Amino acid sequence: MPQQTTRTTRLEARISPEALAIVKRAAEMQGRSLSDFVVSAAQDAARRTIEENQLIRLSIEGQARFVDMLLDPPEPTEALKRARAAHDALILKAR
Repeated sequence: MPQQTTRTTRLEARISPEALAIVKRAAEMQGRSLSDFVVSAAQDAARRTIEENQLIRLSIEGQARFVDMLLDPPEPTEALKRARAAHDALILKAR
């Protein structure tokens, strides 16, 4: 049996009558309350959005290039060497 959670926070939204009608209809089709349907749909959309923004998709060529760069990285540029030195100075100074 799913664990019940206490709902103590309120969320309000203003929507058009047409949007409300379609959401009510969908909730009824699933035999769920309007509130349960809206919360579930919002959580599903939020999870998908987070997942899509945390996942990096690469083409086959992009994957091969990524692996090549990891296994055989280029020599650091002068700008990168200066940045590393500045970083090290800040970190060592902070200790």
